[in-house]
Amino acid sequence: MNMEAGALAILWPAFLAGLLVTSTHVPLGIQVLKRGIVFIDLAVAQVAGVGVILADALGWEPTGVAVQVAALSAALACALLLTWTERRWPEVQEAIIGVVFVLASSVAVLLLAGNPHGGEHLKDLLVGQILWVKAAQLPLVALAYAAILALWFGLGERLGRAGFYVVFACAVTISVQLVGLYLVFITLVVPALATWYSRRRRLLTGYAIGALGYGLGLLASLELDLPSGPMIVCAVALLGLLNFALGKFIEEAGPA
Repeated sequence: MNMEAGALAILWPAFLAGLLVTSTHVPLGIQVLKRGIVFIDLAVAQVAGVGVILADALGWEPTGVAVQVAALSAALACALLLTWTERRWPEVQEAIIGVVFVLASSVAVLLLAGNPHGGEHLKDLLVGQILWVKAAQLPLVALAYAAILALWFGLGERLGRAGFYVVFACAVTISVQLVGLYLVFITLVVPALATWYSRRRRLLTGYAIGALGYGLGLLASLELDLPSGPMIVCAVALLGLLNFALGKFIEEAGPA
């Protein structure tokens, strides 16, 4: 009973964190897929991570406000850069996003080269430590996500290109520090992709895939004693694949 209570105490903040990330990333992911800029989250998240690493290298408190400002400033600078490049060279925007991601990844490795814990920091940035999420973190995260959702559903397309990138950068900056880059990417892309052939109630279905994926992934990681981040990635991907295949089958089997 004590082990079950301890496991529950660890899992429920992690699951709530997953639900919060899902709440913003599903609608933003649908928009990303529509715009054809799937890898934008990787680029913006990696640049935000560089901001965190740089702040750490300067000796700033890891959980302090200065680190959050550094991460957000880096992400917003990246967002504004990508806004400009999309306006200037829309036909090669995806390639530019890829270059930004690789460049930011390389800078992160260089910054961590002299750090004895550099490998662990890089792993935390990529895979995340969702099981280490504390319940005390979640109210502030929920408030920030609520503001992002209010802007998105309140203004939508009226935000414009720059507004979208800024909202996106804010969401990704929070999420990558909460759950890691891999979970940010999978939550953004898979629900949107999985519902490509099932547009009715697309948002609701995407939310269900994300929520169920986080729940199943966390339970599987506990049962199998495997890392939670990769298990969640696999669970969300599997559910997304099943829904994608079902949607495709229904479309092809529809009335002639």
